[in-house]
Amino acid sequence: MNSLNRGIYEVDLKWDPSPMGRPPSHLDIVAATYLASEPDGQPAYLVYFGSRSPDGTIYLNPDSADGKGFGWDEVMTLELGRLDHRYARVVVGVVIQQHPGHQTFANLLNPRLRVREGYDVLAEDDFGGVLGATAATVAEFVRDESGDWSFRPGLHGVEHGVHRLVGHTSPGPENDPDDDWPQES
Repeated sequence: MNSLNRGIYEVDLKWDPSPMGRPPSHLDIVAATYLASEPDGQPAYLVYFGSRSPDGTIYLNPDSADGKGFGWDEVMTLELGRLDHRYARVVVGVVIQQHPGHQTFANLLNPRLRVREGYDVLAEDDFGGVLGATAATVAEFVRDESGDWSFRPGLHGVEHGVHRLVGHTSPGPENDPDDDWPQES
């Protein structure tokens, strides 16, 4: 575990476009924020395409839905130093959209992940350890009792998209584990 300053952190994601004749690959960064009273419970809220945290401290800048963008295709910014003290844990993951067809990280061309604080790179990965997964947790940030944040690196692959990724299992059709919500329209 690495101790972090109260700065701004980025989770960056990129991949190459699918070759002609194959369905486009589409990845999304998702963040789940947990209350200090329930750091391992249900997320208090999710941040994904088209949304941001209620206080604006976690937001996503998507550049490309198909890997055809220049540079990093998606960048999620986490201003953890400004995040309300009610929240003590943030889990960040990557989800492969499953429309059309079933895709895993093995189907993607050159996926790359980078977590950084300012110019300091905290973690980099190519998803090689989770090739059979459809989603993966890529970073965990935890606030201690003094208010300082720690970064826990590690790539953990999961099936069934965002629900297993962040433990979001409340009842309702929007949380069907066979539906890889959230999706861009």
